[in-house]
Amino acid sequence: MITVVKRDGRREEFIPEKIVVSCLKSGASLDSARKIAKIVEGRILDRGLTEISARELTRMVLDLLKKENEEWYRNWIVFDRAVKKRATEEEIKA
Repeated sequence: MITVVKRDGRREEFIPEKIVVSCLKSGASLDSARKIAKIVEGRILDRGLTEISARELTRMVLDLLKKENEEWYRNWIVFDRAVKKRATEEEIKA
């Protein structure tokens, strides 16, 4: 099992479907969202990780989202800033 360490320190099981939902909210097509989730899960498994930080997970997803469609990437950033009050773009560069 892969565990995600949330920003507040809580831990939860990695659920690829959550990536799909987040990508869909940013405007991605279902096929693209599923592809991104599958790639991210594969990268985590390839690295042999049992734990990953939410920040690193977000970085991986946004990198792939940006490659697929710049507008979807921007939508994610705007949503995080407006709704979640997070400076995601700055966080993933840190």
